[in-house]
Amino acid sequence: MTAPSTDIQTLPATLRLGAVHLTVRDVDRAVAWYQRSLGLRVHRHEADVAELGDGTETTVVLHEDPQALPAGRHAGLYHYALLYPSREELARAVVRLAATRTPIEGASDHETHEAIYLRDADGNGIELAADRPREEWPEHLGYAGGPQPLDVEDLLSTIAGEDHPEQIGTGLRMGHLHLHVGDIETGLAFYRDELGFEQQALIGGSAAFVSAGGYHHHLGFNTWRGPGVPPAPDHCAGLRRWTIQLPTDADVEAVRARVHATEPIAGGFLAHDPWDNAVAVVATTATGLHSRAVVATEKPSPYLLQLAKHFRHKREVTFDDHHAIIRFAFGHAELSTRDGALHIDAYAQRPDDLERLQHVVGSHLERFGRRDELAVTFA
Repeated sequence: MTAPSTDIQTLPATLRLGAVHLTVRDVDRAVAWYQRSLGLRVHRHEADVAELGDGTETTVVLHEDPQALPAGRHAGLYHYALLYPSREELARAVVRLAATRTPIEGASDHETHEAIYLRDADGNGIELAADRPREEWPEHLGYAGGPQPLDVEDLLSTIAGEDHPEQIGTGLRMGHLHLHVGDIETGLAFYRDELGFEQQALIGGSAAFVSAGGYHHHLGFNTWRGPGVPPAPDHCAGLRRWTIQLPTDADVEAVRARVHATEPIAGGFLAHDPWDNAVAVVATTATGLHSRAVVATEKPSPYLLQLAKHFRHKREVTFDDHHAIIRFAFGHAELSTRDGALHIDAYAQRPDDLERLQHVVGSHLERFGRRDELAVTFA
């Protein structure tokens, strides 16, 4: 049953999730499993910590605790979802699991996305997912009738006849997280009313799903380990923290102002839900990639306004005569007029997203300024 939130202090629609940090007993063993079974690439591997992803963006950070025991009957991680950029990449993941004889726990079609479920070497729950095109999502976002069995043969048909690489391709990112908590209403009070997620579904009083921008869910939480479960004990495999990435420092500060207790970290802050599940809220401005273009023109303000007004019908745009922020799903651009020029700062989490942002903003501005022979070069 869906029940959208009426809280007007909601998170930006352009929110994306960053890396999930996990506690494992043996980091070398964990890295070997993620390389072999999921084909993840190692970005950094030190004595007690490792970062993995698709070679471009880190999605999983592993922290070693030799005393870590398997998770028990307490709050914490249910699963995290690695989101593949296409059905084809998800199909390649299935082939990789089969080739490495990696056990799975289930496979479902949620109408909005297709999913495979399994656990890593330390018992951490993982969902491998690929979204369907958003225009194909049902109005109820798949919550009305529950998931259906995944048509694995149809999925695999998308890559029939291919040679299958051992390593993952580019485009992987964190899709969503699902937690065990002790009480649903208390969870909603924190994740909906404080952080600002929008409620998408409440199922049987034992699970809730929330998101930003109408996504099917960025976060789910349930009481399936029992109402009133306590926080995770020390030295336990599972979640250390997960990450919410917002476009700007101002977006982060707006959330910080309505969360009761926070602690500062690089690029933002850390907060804890009532069961001590930790979430980092950081700004792409501080943690992502950045490039800048300085456009020489005698009309910086008119061009800023023209660009902002062009995008405001389809994007989140805030602007005045001298400053604008244009938000896209893949990054954001900040425009300002000073020193007789139009300054454009582009921010994104991935190199390909930054390149795309530069092209979109730069090509539109050059088209608008064709008569003045405007040239936009990012550096």
